[in-house]
Amino acid sequence: MSTKSKVLVLPIDPTTQPSSASLVDPVELWNTALTGSGPAKVGTTRIFFATPSTEQGRFGATAVVSLGEGFNKKTEYAKRELVRKAVGSSVKQIKELGDGEKQVIVDASTDAHAAAVAAHLAKYKFTLKTSPPSPYKPGDETTVQRVLSFQPLQDSQEWETGVIYAEAQNFARTLMELPANLLTPTTFSERVKAEFANIPNTQIFVHDEEWAAEKGMRTFLSVTKGTSEPAKFLEIEDRPIAFVGKGITFDSGGISLKPPAGMKLMRGDMGGAAAVVSAALAIAKLRLPVNLVVVTPLCENLPGPSANKPGDIIYAMNGKSVEIDNTDAEGRLILSDALYYTSTTYKPHTLIDVATLTGAMDVALGEIYSGVFSTSDSLWQELHAAGKPNYGPQIHSSNADLCNTGGRPAGSCTAALFLKAFMFTFPFQATRPTPYLEKGMTGRPVRALAEWVKRLGGRE
Repeated sequence: MSTKSKVLVLPIDPTTQPSSASLVDPVELWNTALTGSGPAKVGTTRIFFATPSTEQGRFGATAVVSLGEGFNKKTEYAKRELVRKAVGSSVKQIKELGDGEKQVIVDASTDAHAAAVAAHLAKYKFTLKTSPPSPYKPGDETTVQRVLSFQPLQDSQEWETGVIYAEAQNFARTLMELPANLLTPTTFSERVKAEFANIPNTQIFVHDEEWAAEKGMRTFLSVTKGTSEPAKFLEIEDRPIAFVGKGITFDSGGISLKPPAGMKLMRGDMGGAAAVVSAALAIAKLRLPVNLVVVTPLCENLPGPSANKPGDIIYAMNGKSVEIDNTDAEGRLILSDALYYTSTTYKPHTLIDVATLTGAMDVALGEIYSGVFSTSDSLWQELHAAGKPNYGPQIHSSNADLCNTGGRPAGSCTAALFLKAFMFTFPFQATRPTPYLEKGMTGRPVRALAEWVKRLGGRE
């Protein structure tokens, strides 16, 4: 690789002088460019060409990026996010330096994990264009573009961990971005099997509809009746921690048809499934000392001639009767059987359910945060005590044991009460770019799940 193709990234606090890169004075470079200007916001990047050599060799360019003034006075949590914003912003500018592969050396001395995450998330851009050829074409398991390659200026295990986190999230983003005709329940399962093919000590099982019928998964199978695409029930097996992810590979709403505007986004309604399998991929690559089972019910929700109808009664795997009030509340139907199967088969001490379950969560929290409902902590006890008398009648006032919706009010709360499980719900699409994420599917909450398991360590 030529010198012109090598770029050095130096995140700095403009008010201090780092000394990690010999023969390069980043503060002097910074001040040369910004004389007379005001304080630089985090992520402000200046790229200099024909800069001196460092111990890592000669570079075609050096990108000096601001961490924001007063960086060293911030809390550790705030610093980590500022590092992500700074490195992500610089990578986005480096991507614009012209065609061809580039090797980017990142000064990751401030926070190697955050720098690695930001670099690998920022270089990702999903496309199915034919020129240049897309790395996401069917049958190609490449999950991130190879135009940029990264390495830290300083060797660090935390950098390697950050790379695994980011690439797992990028895998989830790819699964969520692929259109429903290219990512059916069958091809979803095939892609996951391919990703885990070389991961030791993992077992992948892909069950068909006949298996699900034998298990009595009637609420799951009721959702897939409107499509000719066969449903799948994917398991990545171990125990005693369990992840369950919602896997609606396309959600039209069924007979309760969604408005056409924006319906194409419903290719991402399998974001929960994408998140849990991708988190499991990161956990397996990190060889964390925990046992994990991952379950994802996969199907489409279409208004075919055999589709669920409002007013239908379905008997779930646990024997309870469920009234179908709205066929667009299908996620909780497939999850109810999946949760019961997982909890009774594996008896995990912790079960986390991840889903793009309802737009009500997006209304409540926006795109920044993911909502959590929990049966295991003191906060949930308070919420449950206050919420059950108020929300319970919305889903219990039916001829069946439960109703799959409680109306528009408190939609996320009634969904959680229906499932009564430990559950993440999250906005699956970012409508505006961030310094290290472009617009599009988020791949949430892959890193959060992997980090939770990493911190759990041997305490299971």
